[in-house]
This record gives sequence, C-alpha cells and structure tokens, in this order.
Amino acid sequence: MIKDNLISVEKNIVRACEKSGRSLEDVTLIAVSKTKPVELLMEAYDAGIREFGENKVQELVDKYEVMPKDINWHMIGHLQTNKVKYIIDKACLIHGVDSLKLAQEISRQAVKHSVTANILVEINIGDEDTKFGVADSGAAELVNEIAKLPGISIKGLMAIAPYVDDPEENRQYFVKMRNLAVDITSQLDDNITDDMVSLRELSMGMTGDYTVAVEEGATYVRVGTGIFGERDYSKL
Repeated sequence: MIKDNLISVEKNIVRACEKSGRSLEDVTLIAVSKTKPVELLMEAYDAGIREFGENKVQELVDKYEVMPKDINWHMIGHLQTNKVKYIIDKACLIHGVDSLKLAQEISRQAVKHSVTANILVEINIGDEDTKFGVADSGAAELVNEIAKLPGISIKGLMAIAPYVDDPEENRQYFVKMRNLAVDITSQLDDNITDDMVSLRELSMGMTGDYTVAVEEGATYVRVGTGIFGERDYSKL
C-alpha cells in the first residue's frame, strides 16, 4: 500500500512541476511519519524515501536510533525550547522556528554541539489563532534578529495553510509565502551573508493541497496521510 501511495504522490508532484514549468529536482517530498511504527517507515524507506518528518521530539529520537543513518530527519512540529538539545544533532532541518527565544536556544545548543542548525522560520500565513508562526508583518524583523545568532543558518520559510476542502482556496497563501520570501530578502541587513540567510526553501503543502503548493513554489511538501494512511491519534 505504501509503495503504491508513494508512486501516486510522486506522479502528482511530477504533474504539478510540469504544469508550472518547474524542475522536479527543486521539490523534495517529506514523508510525515508521526504516530507510525518503524515497520511502516521502513516500507517507505525501501521504496526510496530518505526524508522523514516528525512532529514530536521523542518520536524523532526513538526512530533516529533504530533506522538507517542515511535518513534526513525533519523536525516539523512545534519545538519547545527545553527539547532542542535532544534533536540539535539529529534533525537536518528544523521547520517550525517562530520566535527569537526558540532560535536563541537552538543557537546555544548548536554552538555547544559544534554543529550548524539549519532552520526555517514559520509564518502564520492564514493569521489563525490556532496556529503557531510569526505574523507575516513581523517576519523580516525576526529573520534579521535570528541571523545575528551563531550556529544557525536560515534556509527559508515554512507555513501550515488553513484546512480547506478545496485546495485551490489555499493557492493565495502559497503565493503569499513565495512573495514574502522575496520581500524579506530585500529587507535583510547589509551585513547578512548567504550562509546566514538564504530564503530559497519554502516548506508548504500537505496531503490535501501539496500539488497546488508545488505549482506555487514549494520546495518541500509534507505528506503523511497520503503516504501512510490515516493516523492513529491515540498514539499522539
């Protein structure tokens, strides 16, 4: 089932790239594996997946320890400052950085572990009370502040678009994210270099709307249900 689901998702991404004139190499599929057992993750791994996304620190750590070491682990859930130390040397990319306080702790732990933490700044693109993320109006200021911290490289932006029945309704938000990356880049302080901030990555689009996200510039799409099936929320 998982292999067939992956084939379907990958075909959809190919079609979205063709429709928008983008290169397939510019889009990375992240298999969102939260609540799923290692056995199912290994099915996806055996089918070629090397990018996995987890929402919970403990789940990421547990799976990191037992799964192949050529996997790139993405921390895509809300990260608490007291949990940063557990994943600082395990996550290839931390997607949900939405405050200077969290970035400061990531910086502190990165320096302590002699690593560079690659992060995305999370934007509350739909201005929803139930979502994490910085308001788009405050994003440039936050990026400039985080850029001053040692041990951090800002690779781009991340957003969770509103839940909608029709994915076309979220196109406006994906367009807004793409434009926001351009706007923030134009507002970077003069002393900021590419290794400090390079807003080339856009993590946006999930099972319900990833094809529209790809059409509008997503470089990472986070697909869980579309690959693994419905989640068992009793394990959250």
